[in-house]
Amino acid sequence: MSGRPAASRRTVLRGAAAAPAVGMGLTACSPGAGAVPATPTAPVDLGAESEVAKGGADLNLDHNVVVSRSADGSLKAFSTICTHGGCPVNELEGSTLICPCHGSKFDAATGEVLHRPATVPLSELPVRVENGRVVVGPRT
Repeated sequence: MSGRPAASRRTVLRGAAAAPAVGMGLTACSPGAGAVPATPTAPVDLGAESEVAKGGADLNLDHNVVVSRSADGSLKAFSTICTHGGCPVNELEGSTLICPCHGSKFDAATGEVLHRPATVPLSELPVRVENGRVVVGPRT
């Protein structure tokens, strides 16, 4: 036995909690190489306008976009890249978007944060209907 005092339980737990984070960065929180951008850089056709019901929302995982339709029929679109850690949101329950990384929740109709840790709303995107199709992103 050495002359040093034994490490306390608290010291051991602190070290164990810090060790996995060293050198790992935020890989689970940030998009990797080749990730889809947070906002479309060109117009994206998301399908027939009739596919988005009044009062409903449609989550497009391929383009990280959600489109919602209000009761009056107007459309809104938001990026589904979480404003907390940059993770792509991949779940829509009713009108609530849920981020898989830390559990942030957003309103699909407004982009507003419903549950933290995110504190910033989702980015609103330009959306329009062209020839009966929902198109999100800049005009060309």
